[in-house]
Amino acid sequence: MVLDIIMKTKTTIKDVAELAGVSFKTVSRVTNNEGSVRKETLQKVNDAIRQLNYQPNNAARSLAGNKSYALGYVYDNPNAYYVLDMQNGILAECRERGYELVIHPCSAHNKDIVEELATMIKRSQLAGLIISPPLSEMPEVLSALDDMNIPFVRIISASDVSQESSPCVYINDRDAAFDITEHLIEQGHTKIAFLRGDESHRSSHERKIGYLNALKKHNLPIIEDYQIDGSYSFEFGVQGAKQLLSLAQPPTGIFSCNDEIAAGALFAVRLQGLNVPDDMAIAGFEDSPFSRQTWPMLTTAAQPTNTIARKAAASLIQHLVHLRSPKTTADSIPHLHFRPQLVKRESTLATSEVRHDD
Repeated sequence: MVLDIIMKTKTTIKDVAELAGVSFKTVSRVTNNEGSVRKETLQKVNDAIRQLNYQPNNAARSLAGNKSYALGYVYDNPNAYYVLDMQNGILAECRERGYELVIHPCSAHNKDIVEELATMIKRSQLAGLIISPPLSEMPEVLSALDDMNIPFVRIISASDVSQESSPCVYINDRDAAFDITEHLIEQGHTKIAFLRGDESHRSSHERKIGYLNALKKHNLPIIEDYQIDGSYSFEFGVQGAKQLLSLAQPPTGIFSCNDEIAAGALFAVRLQGLNVPDDMAIAGFEDSPFSRQTWPMLTTAAQPTNTIARKAAASLIQHLVHLRSPKTTADSIPHLHFRPQLVKRESTLATSEVRHDD
């Protein structure tokens, strides 16, 4: 009966408290993630919230407690699939945890980027920021955020991790790139090229190091003409592959820094009448839709961007809870680690192996 009556009107915090049999202050502590509620009580309150479909008023929460319940996601990335996965992952975690999300695209090359971010943070009254490459790897941006005393979590490409003063999500691109290159070597390739992405992204450097490490491990020659710098784009993949094919001794395998580059390379190779993978094996990185929209489909390294985004948002919210608690210690700072996993597909595999995997 109580539930029927409540559902006819807009649900309030007092309605949740009544259904759960607790005080409205206890409900407030639960929705604010204060961490001072017993497990049994927490379960009762969350059950009541779900039954009533209660949505906390974030503006009222911020005003009443002088705390913000809005996070920001700041990015500069030309890969639309990456950005969409990041946005959806962060938004899903924010909705589940009672936070709003402000999305702010920008240019990392803007000479006024620090002032732009400061204005956005102040205008939006953010509690914290999630930043992805290349912004998350720019010392001037990180220093400015520290000066503004705004909590943030960084998503960065790194294999050797060090102690950080803010939460980080580390992506081990180096070892994943090693796996891809070694896979090409195991397929019998000794002349393997590398098409590198944007200079401003640390992932470009980390993936190149992984590629070189695999060649060194197997005592294969490191040929400068096989290493071409460019950008994370389909157009560069086309251009880079054409440049490689024009060499007196072209490679038989191409490792592209992402799937978009790989798709462009595959397009250029097939325009020359060559067969993939028999004449040229091609691999990408990230496992974006590009890797599954080509023919043949691309071998790649699966990077769970949506999951990474959710974990980054959860890590930041956890960090904010610790900062609001007098018991905060250095050990409270959460760091997460992801290693993209090799996905073998037709663009590098012999026909017999494809049938076996399927």
